[in-house]
Amino acid sequence: MGSHGAIEPSKDQIWLKEGSLWRKLPLIGGVLGLAGLAGAFSQMGADKQHFWYSYLTALAVFLCFALGGLFFTIIQHVTRAGWSIVVRRLAENAMITLPVLCVLALPVVFMGSHELYEWTHAEVVANDPMLSAKKGYLDEGFWTIRMIAYFVIWSFLAIRFYSLSTSQDDAAPDAAISKAHSMRWLSAPAVLLFALSMTFFAFDAMMSLDPHWFSTMFGVYYFVGIAVSAHAFLALVSALLRRSGYLNGVVTAEHDHDLGKMMFGFTVFYSYIAFSQYFLIWYANIPEETRWFAYRIEGDFLYLTALLAIGRFPLPFFYLLPRAIKRSSGALILMASWILIMEVIDMFWVVQPVLAHHHAKESGAAMAIHVGAVDFLCLLGVGGIFLAAFGWALGRKAMIPVKDPRIAESLAHENF
Repeated sequence: MGSHGAIEPSKDQIWLKEGSLWRKLPLIGGVLGLAGLAGAFSQMGADKQHFWYSYLTALAVFLCFALGGLFFTIIQHVTRAGWSIVVRRLAENAMITLPVLCVLALPVVFMGSHELYEWTHAEVVANDPMLSAKKGYLDEGFWTIRMIAYFVIWSFLAIRFYSLSTSQDDAAPDAAISKAHSMRWLSAPAVLLFALSMTFFAFDAMMSLDPHWFSTMFGVYYFVGIAVSAHAFLALVSALLRRSGYLNGVVTAEHDHDLGKMMFGFTVFYSYIAFSQYFLIWYANIPEETRWFAYRIEGDFLYLTALLAIGRFPLPFFYLLPRAIKRSSGALILMASWILIMEVIDMFWVVQPVLAHHHAKESGAAMAIHVGAVDFLCLLGVGGIFLAAFGWALGRKAMIPVKDPRIAESLAHENF
């Protein structure tokens, strides 16, 4: 980090202007979200099970983006990072969507669980020795309590960090320093709460779709998708804001460089985790474990698996290698968009093959990808609500934490 002179940002650079398209995000997102959810729920009668799998896929995607904002915020405080302060508010705006997304997740808990999880059917459990052995954990009442606990933890952390950060903006210098200390002290236990809740949410919401399968690495797999998506989201939004005339001279090529390095690093980590999970399970050749991968390389899903294998590692790895790419906002827009699209496909690959496998077993047909209007409507609905909540937060306060005690350090950040 260098210490070249920082320029005091003007209000026009860090506040959304009245009448700008960014100011209309809550309305645009709200309309799209309500229309999408209404259309998706209207499709429920045609195929209730498909609806709930599509809805869970959409939730997994946008919870990933919101949890990414929470992870980024916490980790910057716990490491006392200075470079990231000018993009941290964007992450805070993403994480404050968590209470809204957690409300959207409640229908899965109270309405969709019997369509999604076979272990919620007593007759299935009674006739399956493995599920009978797991019923102490895979108990519907206990599962519901755990899910509510995850949502409470995420909402509490998001609201607490957001309120401390935004209240700094109007605080006196001593009070702003005190709030910075409070966030730093809270961040250490927050890391533990985040890690445990995110990991067990991945187990409970997605891994238990196939309750015969298990992997201690699955929580880390979901986490690394969260981490790489968080940095891609920040790179994309900050670049688009600069193209709209905001944050110029505030978020610079130096910050792009660091976001690009983090995208690159977590791309490598994702590949390590994904391959390790696959290799260890496949090499051990235990039927209860290999089946999860086996039906993801059958029929249509083989092509989707190949797309993820290429799109998640070789392509972003070699693209992000050059220094010049990581310092170009235009180049980062392309890769950040690609990474976020890959995360959508990844969550589809995690959730939807379970339903396709059930259908293939019942019909005797090959594994097939079934994508219908309900899949797009669920993504539009949940994504629209996420966009509305993010847009509301973006226009509510300055786009950087103006009273953070180390804001000058972040403005002056330089890579060597």
